[in-house]
Order: sequence, then C-alpha cells, then structure tokens
Amino acid sequence: MDRALHALLVLSVMLVVLWSQTVSARSLPDFTDLVEENSGAVVNISTTTEPKAGNTGYGLPFDERQLDQMPEFFRHFFRGPQSPFADPDTVQPRHSIGSGFIVSSDGYVLTNNHVVEGADEIVVRLSDRRELPATLVGTDPRSDVAVLKIKGDNKLPVVKIGKSKELKVGEWVFAIGSPFGFDHTVTAGVVSAVGRSLPSENYVPFIQTDVAINPGNSGGPLFNMDGEVVGINSQIYTRSGGFMGVSFAIPIDDAMNVFRQIRDKGSVSRGWLGVLIQEVNRDLAESFGLKRPRGALIAEVMEGSPAEEAGLHSGDIVLEYDGEEIRFSSDLPPLVGRTQAGETARLTILRGGREMDVDVKIGQLPDEGAEVAQGPSGDSGSASAPLGMSVEDLPAEAADSLGIPGGVLVTGIARGPAFDAGIRPRDVITEINRQQVRSVADFRQVVASLPEGRAVSVRVIRQGRALYLVLKP
Repeated sequence: MDRALHALLVLSVMLVVLWSQTVSARSLPDFTDLVEENSGAVVNISTTTEPKAGNTGYGLPFDERQLDQMPEFFRHFFRGPQSPFADPDTVQPRHSIGSGFIVSSDGYVLTNNHVVEGADEIVVRLSDRRELPATLVGTDPRSDVAVLKIKGDNKLPVVKIGKSKELKVGEWVFAIGSPFGFDHTVTAGVVSAVGRSLPSENYVPFIQTDVAINPGNSGGPLFNMDGEVVGINSQIYTRSGGFMGVSFAIPIDDAMNVFRQIRDKGSVSRGWLGVLIQEVNRDLAESFGLKRPRGALIAEVMEGSPAEEAGLHSGDIVLEYDGEEIRFSSDLPPLVGRTQAGETARLTILRGGREMDVDVKIGQLPDEGAEVAQGPSGDSGSASAPLGMSVEDLPAEAADSLGIPGGVLVTGIARGPAFDAGIRPRDVITEINRQQVRSVADFRQVVASLPEGRAVSVRVIRQGRALYLVLKP
C-alpha cells in the first residue's frame, strides 16, 4: 500500500512538472505565422558608390615590411580602398547593404537615409529573389528616413502599418532584416522604452528595444504581435561595433508622416517654435517653484521666431503642448515638428510661479545650420565679488552681437557658490532669481537680496548659447 501511494505521489509530481512546463512554453510568443505573413514585404537593399573624382592618393609613407608589423587597424587604414594613400588605379566602388520594406503595392519602399546616402546605384532584392533597380524619391536626414520607388504592378506584397504611439514598454516585438547580408533574418525582444531622445536627433522620439540589430538591419521593419510595422530599425548603442542589447527604431507614426510629405511634395517641412530649451532637474524645479521636475525650460527665445511673436520669454517652462504633457524637455521638439506651419498651438507654461496658456502660430523649421550668436571673448579679471566670482559690465558691442540689452561678464571665478553652480569665466549673466541683470549695479543689488539657503536660477550665455544653472547662496 505504501509503495502504491509513493508511486502515485511521484506520478502526480511528474504530471505537475510537465503541465507547468507546457503552460510556460505556451505563454511564450510564437512568431512563425507572423514571419510567414510579413517576410514577402521585407526587402534587401544594396548600394554602389563610385569613387569620387580627385581621389588621387598620396602614396604610402611606409614600406610594405614596416606596414606588416603594424596593428591590423593601421594596415587596413593604409591599404584599404578608401585609404587616402590608395593608388587611384586600384580604388574600387564601395558597396553596402541594408534593409527596407514595401509600403504600397505600386512600389514605394521605406528605409534609412544612411543606408542609401551618396549611393550612385540602388538595387532592391525581393523575397522571391527578384532584383529591381530603385529610384531615390527623397530623403529626410533629420529623421534618417529615405523613400525609394521600384516598378510595381500593384501586386507587390505590402506590410500593415500600425500605430507606434500605442506601444507599451515590455510588449513583444520582432525585426526582419539582413544583418551582415543574411537575408530575412528574424530577431525578437521587447520594447525597453519609448520616446528616447538621442544626441543630434531632436525630432525623433525613438523606440528602444533589446531586439538584436546589427549592420545590415538598418532600414528594416520592427513589428508588433499583430504583424503591424511600428518602427524602422535605425541605430544601436555599442562599444564593440556589434549588438550589445540596446537598439533604437524610428516610430512608424513619424516615418509615415515623412513618407507622405516626400511622396506628395518631394520634401519635408516641420513646425518651428524658435526656442532653445533644457531639462528641468530637481534643483531647477525648486528654484522655479515646481513641486517636481517636469517640462521644458526655455533658455533662449530666438529673434523673430514664432515664440517671440507669441510673447514667450526665457525662463518660461512649457508644461503642456496642445493638451499633451511635457514630462521631459525631449518631449517638446517632436510635438512641434509634427505641427504644420501656420497652425496655432496652445502651450501651457509656468511663468513667475503661475500657470498660463499661450497661443503660438507655429512657423516652418529653417534649414539646418541656422546662425547662433557668438559669445564674447573678454579677458578674466582678478577683483573679488560676492558668490566667489568677479564680474564687469558687458561691452555694448558684445551685447549687440548677442542680441541682448545687457549683462555682466564673469571675469574671474574662485571656489564658492558660483563655481559649484557651474558658472565659469567668460560666461555672460543676464538673470539671477528671475530678475534681470544688465549691469554690475544690477548684479550687486540682486545678489544682496538673494534668500539664504534656497536654490535660485541663474541664466547665463556661454559660447552664444543660453542655459540655466542653479545657484545655492
């Protein structure tokens, strides 16, 4: 009897283990049907770039024996076809690969700008191994999106377009692309974050994932579990040159907006507010009377901009844009960029501790490389002053070049509150504790009235750019 009970107990335990393993396996996503349904609309893109005229080479500065003793990196640099020392008769065309996907049955293809940039020839290879020459319809370097056109008979397979704004952190996604030239490779992971801001990419709120992305994946689609494209795989964060668990995709909402503008108008226009903004950290939030860090702090309003015409000021904090909360400063540029020039947007701002609404007629974003005023180049002095810094009146010519009515030039800095705040020699101070500073007399009067033990904001102009710092007297 005991043996029978023991055997029954063992069998029960085994059944429980097998059942739990089955349930666990069933809880994992199955991508097979989704991949079969969508692979046909994913393409491989290969480009050829011919050597540019004038690449005449200069000859090797070392003999071959010396070069063989160098590290591989240097050997590749001096011997490679793109080397400035290459023999012009041996320089070969440069080839590269990437991915893309078909968004219309008549042959429009989306990919990354950096996949096709500068290419002399673009070839699209379909899943059925057909190779079709592609025409570059247009590109948008700011969003890293390019639109290609191949000959279609309105029978080409197309992807389903989803809504990236509905993505949730933690949900499963997968990519199909050509890493290292291996066509239709599938990788999967989860959404790690949304709305990521990357350096020099102000107008794209990137989707961060842990989907394996490598060279050749660029321009390929990121799918959700409904088989809809929610992003274009674009960048990775790496210290090795390969995938390290952090990849970024362009939200499809933004990419399709770019696509439609390029297809219909041949170019892309974006809304423009005309302000320089910075993040609101804990200390700045305290100094401006915010209970918690949020919003985008306006450090500078550009002359003649929509923001200036609407009456926005430096020191205003944008809390909402057309009803959408601004949690981080990086939330604001994409919202402005999506707004059509000429439309009116309502901003909720904090000014002087009070919230107010301001209507702004959005302008069109100027071409890249808009001018920025250059900062002064005064010599540092040695006179001591309150807060551990010495200042002098800003020369009128320097004030005119910066487009400001006045300020004080920091000529010397010592250990103290000013140094701890990040103020440095040759900074121009225009405001302390939200009070204008146009001269040394103003500076001394404002400093004398600063509250003890409470953080206050200081607006400085450094190398032509305005920013706010936090000073604790």
